[in-house]
Amino acid sequence: MIFFALIIASVAFFIMIFSVGLYIQKSKKFDIFYRMRRHDTRQIIKKSSPNDSLILRSYKFIQKISKPLVEINLAQSLEFKLRQAGLPLLGGEYIVINFICSILVAVAIWLITFNFIFALISCAVMPIIIWFLVTILIQRRLDAFTEQLGDSLITISNALRAGYSFQQTIEVISKEMEPPIGEEFSHMNHEIFMGVPLEEALRTANKRIGSADFELVVTAVLIQREVGGNLAQILDNISYTIMERIRMKREILSLTAQGRFSAVVLLLLPFVAGVAMFFINQDNFMLLFDEPMGQIALGVSAVMEIIGYFIIRRIVDIDT
Repeated sequence: MIFFALIIASVAFFIMIFSVGLYIQKSKKFDIFYRMRRHDTRQIIKKSSPNDSLILRSYKFIQKISKPLVEINLAQSLEFKLRQAGLPLLGGEYIVINFICSILVAVAIWLITFNFIFALISCAVMPIIIWFLVTILIQRRLDAFTEQLGDSLITISNALRAGYSFQQTIEVISKEMEPPIGEEFSHMNHEIFMGVPLEEALRTANKRIGSADFELVVTAVLIQREVGGNLAQILDNISYTIMERIRMKREILSLTAQGRFSAVVLLLLPFVAGVAMFFINQDNFMLLFDEPMGQIALGVSAVMEIIGYFIIRRIVDIDT
């Protein structure tokens, strides 16, 4: 069992190191200019050097086998979600990485249990887990964007009063603010420099970000450009509203902390109890995996755990 546990740990460590290295390799390049450079003939002629790192060569291999997937609708929709999560991956690359991780986990589970059914189930569950992590990153990035939006609107309104145009304030935010709002405004600024109209760039950014607060800002800017008005004052009012919503949300989080902690304990307690039972009485614990009734009990318990977790999360999740 220790040998198999070491295999699992090694596979997990490899996936983690590969993902971190992949993120570092692409995080500095994922912009519109890099996307255009991908079609440069010099990049096509360039061969892989023997001195390239393992991560870089692995990523080039993933790039190569993911090229046929670029044009399919699934890859394009996945790419949009990956941009929302702040992950510098293309849709086809995400599909290939998902496939590789699923195969590695399935092989590891088969080496541990020697059960083809468990390996097949783990292969099917792995993409769901990865997508769940992506959705968490999307929500965290959206929350961070909302946290920065109020201060950014104050900066924009002050710049407008100082005589800046709205397009110039976008450039100021892209340079002065940290990610994620700095990245989104920088992307919008690049689109404007490439000839995209300001209104279209705002609508595209609103669709990409998916924030109700930013949608309010975009609507106010578009209306002001049509009918006129004091945009600085409008943005001040929106900024005050956003900050009050953030303050209220923090109060709600503090009041519901106990319920959210209970959901985490409910989810982790069976795993902790299972590990303790494995070391205390291994023979009885293995009956859960070897006997049909034990396998049924594990399946029912897992379903009830998931249902209970989401019910508690639903109770403490209060819209603001």
